[in-house]
Amino acid sequence: MLDKIKSNIPNTITCLSLVCGCMAIIASFGYDTILVGSLKGYQLAFILIGVAAVCDFLDGAAARALHAYSTLGKELDSLSDLVSFGVAPGMLVFNTMSLYGEAAWPAFTALFIPVMGELRLARFNIDDRQTTSFLGLPIPANAIFWIGACAAINSYGYPGDIIMSAGVIVMSLLMVLTGLKMFSLKFKNFSLRENLRRYIIIMAAILFVVFCGVPGLAWTIILYVLMSLVPSKTQA
Repeated sequence: MLDKIKSNIPNTITCLSLVCGCMAIIASFGYDTILVGSLKGYQLAFILIGVAAVCDFLDGAAARALHAYSTLGKELDSLSDLVSFGVAPGMLVFNTMSLYGEAAWPAFTALFIPVMGELRLARFNIDDRQTTSFLGLPIPANAIFWIGACAAINSYGYPGDIIMSAGVIVMSLLMVLTGLKMFSLKFKNFSLRENLRRYIIIMAAILFVVFCGVPGLAWTIILYVLMSLVPSKTQA
């Protein structure tokens, strides 16, 4: 009985990530309405996607710590990621563009986010080259970018339908760009030499958020992409 419970702990955390993603989708449709306390819908969606990302990290950590790997867990993880980091940010962007856009139709370009996210996850599941690094932008990183971008729009203004649509297409295509080798943010040890880029990303994320607020998350992901373009002989 205990072994069965232990083996299902990672899957339970994965399901919590899925629930957070579903709630983020609901919250995004109450975009500028106060839903919880002083939080508007889009702000609550930010938090829920963030919690989903934490759960996505914890389910893998739990699986490794408990030696509870399973084919079921792998499939659950991908399905959860599609909802929490594909559909949820897609609906967040859709509602942002619907509210601020000059026309109705450009908002539907946001559907490109979950479509490319689905393709990215499917390729990841059948590609054994992505065990220590990624080919294309990881779908959680794309979701984090859109949290920052939507926060920037609410703070500084809407850049226009053309720029937003182009941004959606470019960021979505980065997820399936197999020529883009992204280094993993997971630590195997704490060696400064082997993890220099990871430490830089962490420090940059802290500084960006401190000085720019939530929009700093978008700058963090842009830096992550740029740093991945620079080859490193010491890091995976």
